[in-house]
Amino acid sequence: MERVFDSSHFSGQEALAAWTEMAQHEVMPKAFRAVDSDVFHGRFDTMSLGPVQISSVAYSSITTSRTSKSIRVSDPECLQIVVPRSGPHLIEQNRRSTLVRPGELVVLGSSRPFESYAIGEATLMQFPVALLPVKTRHVDQLVACRLPGDKGICRLLVDYLARVTEDHTSYTCTDLPRLGTIGLDLAAAVLAHHMEREDELPADSRQRALYTRVTSFIHDHLGDPTLGVEGIAAAHHISVRSLHRLFQAHGASVRASLREQRLERCRRDLGDPGQRQVPVRAIAARWGYLRPADFTRAFRAAYGVAPADYRHQALRCSSSSG
Repeated sequence: MERVFDSSHFSGQEALAAWTEMAQHEVMPKAFRAVDSDVFHGRFDTMSLGPVQISSVAYSSITTSRTSKSIRVSDPECLQIVVPRSGPHLIEQNRRSTLVRPGELVVLGSSRPFESYAIGEATLMQFPVALLPVKTRHVDQLVACRLPGDKGICRLLVDYLARVTEDHTSYTCTDLPRLGTIGLDLAAAVLAHHMEREDELPADSRQRALYTRVTSFIHDHLGDPTLGVEGIAAAHHISVRSLHRLFQAHGASVRASLREQRLERCRRDLGDPGQRQVPVRAIAARWGYLRPADFTRAFRAAYGVAPADYRHQALRCSSSSG
């Protein structure tokens, strides 16, 4: 992500004016007012994933307003999904007033006036409303409505935003548009779910969202030694055959993905100096390998070395570099 604003680079009241100018270029024209202080503190990091923009923001107490005049000056005709990470966020739009807290999310539209009060940190996802496969008038039903971010498809979207912002340095230029497509599919699925219009989503969009849901499920249940193809399919109410077709469409295999993720978690933990006292068999069991012989054979096939030898080499390199 690129840091486009840091209040520490400005003095006194200049920071708020600079923040306003930055928001006009990076987000949309708005007016801001610092609350309880003449000095504003904040930062703004952002990254472009094709037409999707993901931003990580932090701010001291501030009010924001987007008026009809601001809209006439410039309207990107976009939706913004706000996911607070700390502090309360009070949003008013479409004659609704909603208090959103961490663990929840809210949708704002650029084409209607809104006001907000916020303090803390948040992740923002912004994209053109025209890219959604549902009609704008239906989306208006959800504007300024508090949505739970801890379950179902909303949780997937929140997890996606967290991972994209945390792992941003590991992506290549070719990864970014694909990540944007995934985010847009998840956002569309969230909105369609809460509008009860999931059948309006295109088939390929539903399939990509399902694939993301399944891979996230696998990631969260890697430590379950009973996790297998049948259980994964049953958890998502699809047949085993459909599950295999879903992964094949993405050039992957269900069993191979499960095995690779488990082995990668084991490899990571074996190379962690903080876990040097944890037995190899305990690390293997943590990630679903209950039989040490099976784990050793799979690890050697994947990495060309036995688990104990890999740990010795990784910890020795860590000690040398330290």
